[in-house]
Amino acid sequence: MFTRLRSDIQCILDRDPAARSTWEVITCYPGLHAIVLHRLSHWLWGHGMQWLGRFVSMLSRWFTGIEIHPGARIGERVFFDHAMGVVVGETAEIGDGCTIYQGVTLGGTSLYKGTKRHPTLGRDVVVSAGAKVLGGFVVGDGAKIGSNAVVIKPVPAGATAVGIPARIIPSREGTSADVTGQPSKFAAYGITLEDDPLSQAMKGLIDNASSQEHQIALLWQAVEKLSTTRQEDCVPADAALKESFEAEKLTQLVGK
Repeated sequence: MFTRLRSDIQCILDRDPAARSTWEVITCYPGLHAIVLHRLSHWLWGHGMQWLGRFVSMLSRWFTGIEIHPGARIGERVFFDHAMGVVVGETAEIGDGCTIYQGVTLGGTSLYKGTKRHPTLGRDVVVSAGAKVLGGFVVGDGAKIGSNAVVIKPVPAGATAVGIPARIIPSREGTSADVTGQPSKFAAYGITLEDDPLSQAMKGLIDNASSQEHQIALLWQAVEKLSTTRQEDCVPADAALKESFEAEKLTQLVGK
């Protein structure tokens, strides 16, 4: 028990730069308190004391603002960061090393008892603030869920889900590792600028427009050089011989 507690404390110190000491984590982090109380309520639930397990989980909700059903399964080194308003359903499973932020719901879309109604999170999944993961599907290892995303279908390992309903952005390498083959660094709130499909699309359009203007300018310059008559006879007066498309400025506006 104490080994797991030390592991829980260390994962908070590793992922939260605001955590200054072990004592601060023990006394001031409701996410840690929720994990400890859930382990008690889950043990009671699994040993036939369902009412008492629910009562302990209710006390935990009062004290921490985090509602975890005693039937839910939570792995090691799970960090509920801030986490006010988090709801974790009865059949939800959270893998080792996951990080869950405030306002997250791991909910169900079915009312049938005895079925898998809530999601399963793999290892090292990051679920950002306000996200809703709804249904009895799997979110793969190392996946990231963007803030306020509504996820209603499986997310492959290493992929990113953003938007309402969530769009799945596959990992470039197909895993959560970076281009060097090493595990990717922890990304606070899960999402980077590279994970926004709209900004990626805008960046692609800007690059394409810039390239086309460059090619057109080269064509007019070639026509000008090859012309054997006066320039105004072969090259229109309004022809753009120089590029003026401000691709860099537009790229900064879309946040890339």
